[in-house]
Amino acid sequence: MLIAEILKDKGSDVFRAAPGDTLGDTARQLDDKRIGALVICEGDRVVGILSERDLVRAVARDGQSALARPVSSYMTADVVFAEPTETVDTLMERMTDRRIRHLPVLQDKRLVGVVSIGDLVKTRIAEATFEAESMKAYIGAG
Repeated sequence: MLIAEILKDKGSDVFRAAPGDTLGDTARQLDDKRIGALVICEGDRVVGILSERDLVRAVARDGQSALARPVSSYMTADVVFAEPTETVDTLMERMTDRRIRHLPVLQDKRLVGVVSIGDLVKTRIAEATFEAESMKAYIGAG
């Protein structure tokens, strides 16, 4: 299955923050939206991503004072991207190799969505279930 199909079902809403937003504000946004990462943008350009893991590291290193500092101090600036034409298997491998859980999706250098490892696992489970049911039906008909 292609990532474009996941985004069609999931939607293309992307929760964003700006590099100058405080870590405390972004932590509240992660909590309010019940999400695991925010894409950090300057206008339409993706400049980073801030995950729950980044947040934990910031607080572990700098304590409570980290919450008053800008997201740009703690975000992951070397963002790994996906494209809508890539497959679930390709992205699962990329995410596993890089030890990341969220990938912003770019099409023609424009942000069109975000996929998480949960989205990919959910898709793979649905595919496996469909294949198993199809096999049962085939065997039962035979």
